[in-house]
Amino acid sequence: MTVATPPVEAPPKVWPPRRAVTAWLFFDWAAQPFFTLITTFVFAPFFASALAKDAAEGQALWGYATGFAGFCIALLSPLLGGIADRTGPRKPWIAAFGSLLVMGSAMLWFAVPGSALAVPIALAGFVVATVGAEFATTFNNAMMTRLVPPERLGWLSGTGWAIGYLGGLLSLAITLGLLAADPQTGKTLAGIAPILGLDAAAREGDRFSGPLTALWFVVFVTPMFLFTPDSSKTGLSLAEAASGGVGRLKATLAELPKLPSLGRFLLANMIYQDALVALFAFGGIYAAGVFGWQTIELGIFGILLTVTGTLGAWLGGKLDDAIGGKPVVLGSIACLLFACLGILSLSADHILFVIPAAPPAPGGGLYASLPERVYLGLGLLIGLVAGPLQAASRSLMARLAPPGRIGEFFGLFALSGKVTSFMGPTLVALATTIFASQRAGLAVLIVFFLTGAALLAGVKVRRA
Repeated sequence: MTVATPPVEAPPKVWPPRRAVTAWLFFDWAAQPFFTLITTFVFAPFFASALAKDAAEGQALWGYATGFAGFCIALLSPLLGGIADRTGPRKPWIAAFGSLLVMGSAMLWFAVPGSALAVPIALAGFVVATVGAEFATTFNNAMMTRLVPPERLGWLSGTGWAIGYLGGLLSLAITLGLLAADPQTGKTLAGIAPILGLDAAAREGDRFSGPLTALWFVVFVTPMFLFTPDSSKTGLSLAEAASGGVGRLKATLAELPKLPSLGRFLLANMIYQDALVALFAFGGIYAAGVFGWQTIELGIFGILLTVTGTLGAWLGGKLDDAIGGKPVVLGSIACLLFACLGILSLSADHILFVIPAAPPAPGGGLYASLPERVYLGLGLLIGLVAGPLQAASRSLMARLAPPGRIGEFFGLFALSGKVTSFMGPTLVALATTIFASQRAGLAVLIVFFLTGAALLAGVKVRRA
């Protein structure tokens, strides 16, 4: 049976005004606190240190939850992507999945330490919010080719990531300075008691990262809905779009052998994005388990990493337009491999696997030991290159897609980034469980990054 190709939407005769583009860029600002506060620097380490039985179990449970969320995303991507492509407008889907992000994040407030339901509530809220955040981001990305000309996609993608990092930085600063306190001292990083009457002993500041994420998204995503133009309706009903979406996906996949570089890139993207998701999911948990970092240490680490991430994303966008996305992605992967090897060589009392390091002196302050300082430096490197990796991948997809079919292949790009997104976190969780070691879990990521780089090296890219 022949599956009809959805109508190709012509590029706009006049590109949208700056206000529309700026409003679109603020989606990244609105969504980033979920990834900064919940998946990396505040709630995930809180889960491992205060809710789970121990750090290794916490990393494993978080990994299984991340993997399950990715599996749900992989199952739903073909159907939802087909429906969105064939009905046209993206904003209704962003609103629907944004609501899941808001509800799942708000649930995290109820994960009270000592409660029998704390772990199930935390994991359920995290899964729901992850599915919402990822799909809302996917449909938002699908709007970008109608906002600027192809030669400006690198700038648009990199600027979006940079603005997102700034949003994450501000939300993290608010959380650490005003809300989350050291449970021993009862003081925040600013040296004050938590505002809003939050109880430090009950870790209410850490848990409030969920409601803060929800409120932040609602407030800052609003300009996109008000000012950014959406795609036109195609006239198809939801039922008609759903019935043809999966069939069209199969037809497009069958066409990939005629587009070897595009197929190779999609496979590479699937693998190295998997590794990056897992690296961010476990970075804070790893530091909490190996070095015993609490909210303050992790929070300062997060602020520094976000600063380098903002700079990296902005510079990466400019570099992308100058030399292309492929060299930017390959360079970023090389840096991530170096960082992973460095992290695996660390323990609380060793660097480079075998070189002893003196324990921190009493009263030595934050990051007092050499292994902690090395980990801090490697984390800053990860932040510097993660933004360029993700931003350049978006623009590289636009350059590889056949002319006139960018929207269709952006849907396939979104699918490739999610279809196996459960594998990296799940394999990290399995390795952690089998070897009862956090280091063994993260070793899996080196294989993922190496494989992704090898595949990408063979991709031929046309320039705009």
